[in-house]
Amino acid sequence: MAIDEDQELEEAVMNGRMCIVSRRSMTPDALIRFVAGPDGRAVPDLRRRLPGRGAHVEARRSAVELAVKRRLFARALKRDIAGTESLADEVEALLVRAAGGAIGIARKAGQIVTGATKVEAAIRSGKALGVLHASDAAPDGVRKLDGARLAFAAETGGKPVSTCRALSADEIGLAMGDQNVIHAAILSGGAGSALIERLEALERYRGSTPDFMETESGEPVP
Repeated sequence: MAIDEDQELEEAVMNGRMCIVSRRSMTPDALIRFVAGPDGRAVPDLRRRLPGRGAHVEARRSAVELAVKRRLFARALKRDIAGTESLADEVEALLVRAAGGAIGIARKAGQIVTGATKVEAAIRSGKALGVLHASDAAPDGVRKLDGARLAFAAETGGKPVSTCRALSADEIGLAMGDQNVIHAAILSGGAGSALIERLEALERYRGSTPDFMETESGEPVP
């Protein structure tokens, strides 16, 4: 690596809001901070609270994988870093866990309802901030609720509420304390908004477009 590249990498680390891969400045929410753990492994610091020198990477799986491939963590953290082969998977697992935790908090706050009938009612009443479908939900059920979203948007002249299919039925059910959850409506409120943010972060990390609307074929449309 050339000297000027080393300097750019050092600036990216010291800046704290610059991705060490692209060297672009970003908002904190668009980045994942990593620190070196006591065992020499790169530790994702999603809450940006861990002590020590940190290296920031754009919060996308492709960026984390590129940082691993280029061995940028060792250079940025100025020490040998081990066990990065599974780092992208570890970050995704943490984001899934964070989304599950946010579902549990929203449930306790009464800001999430489940079941197709209650979800449709929440959409048509304008109370739904977003709709969460299980990734393994049947197309017919998704299509019916999409119809409700589109109909309410047409009636009110607004934008259809967002949908997300980032979690499986088992993952949603586990977070809800139920065995089988296919559809859920996220309601307005602090816990509901926080859940939307967690789900969008997971979608962005995987390379999907958050806050999207799907056609019946599953392709996102503007």
